Amino acid sequence: MTGTDEAEAAATTADEALYVLTAALLTPAQFPSVLGDDYPEACAALGLGPYAEGYGLVLGQDGAGARWTVVIDDVSLVAVAIASWDCGMEYDLSPDERTVVAALPGWPLELVVAAPNVPAPHDPEPDPEGPPVLTPPDTDTWGPAQRRLGADAVAAQWNTWREQLDVATFGPTPGSAAAPGTPGGSEAPGTPAGSGVDGVTPGGEESVGAGDRAEPSERAEETGTAETTALDTTGPEKHDQHGTPHEPGAPDTATATGTGVGRRHGEGEEKEERGVPRVLAELRGYLDSAPPIGRVRSTFAPGGARTLRADGPGWSVVARTDDMAFVLLDGCPGDVHPVARDEELPGLLEALGAMAVRPL
Repeated sequence: MTGTDEAEAAATTADEALYVLTAALLTPAQFPSVLGDDYPEACAALGLGPYAEGYGLVLGQDGAGARWTVVIDDVSLVAVAIASWDCGMEYDLSPDERTVVAALPGWPLELVVAAPNVPAPHDPEPDPEGPPVLTPPDTDTWGPAQRRLGADAVAAQWNTWREQLDVATFGPTPGSAAAPGTPGGSEAPGTPAGSGVDGVTPGGEESVGAGDRAEPSERAEETGTAETTALDTTGPEKHDQHGTPHEPGAPDTATATGTGVGRRHGEGEEKEERGVPRVLAELRGYLDSAPPIGRVRSTFAPGGARTLRADGPGWSVVARTDDMAFVLLDGCPGDVHPVARDEELPGLLEALGAMAVRPL
């Protein structure tokens, strides 16, 4: 090989090298919810089949700065990398070529980081014979993607949202000083004792500072689904220096409406008093006819409880098995609807928890 050939080969290798920015899991129990209501839908957004063992997604840039998403079947490798980055540790994510399922142009998620010493991120030139260029879902206006991101925010900041609610209607937070079975606590009908730890996320970090907490709501209807709170998820999903996704921002401190009070729903929007019962009915329907895998997922919660996440056509639900639930609707832009723990909800959550997929 001549010196010119060696230089050209080196340049080609540099252009083809992937500078890893972040990674994500795409499995039945864990997938970027912005991509779909369930695992098969999230896979379809990338042109992939719903492989039972799942995938790892590695997002980066080539030497020319073009965006690429490398799909691998070594899920454990990506899981270790994400866990290391979340702990502030360095981890060199270098997938073996034998694990590569596909190299897809573009990114399916919004990133705010870029590789150093290469051109700014841009989409590669389209290949007429190749897959289409991936682009993040539109989150500028309220719709399914924004609704799912909103549910992510509620799950990540559960205590902040829970503390807004009137204790007389929704009961005390399990594990709080006012919860039944807690020293100094009082009994509240329909609310079980618990041992949750306020302000702590599954990763062990405070979910939100005291200065960021939304103000308590001033009223709650007797129905237990009345106090609706405005949600601010208008911005794109944020990422840290490793590109690891962060949850959307804290709740808007401007508390919104009760049921049909103080807020005019636009034409085509769904009223809360119709939407929430419809969602609960569809959730009960999941027990009779299993939904696509990933529609109901279960993750860690303090005090031995589980956080349940369920999605369906036009709605998302976040719940704690020892507490209550929150509902978000495509037809109610930006609103979060609390559902009290009545006589039926505990049984429904227990049954959903039994059928939910869990991270390995």
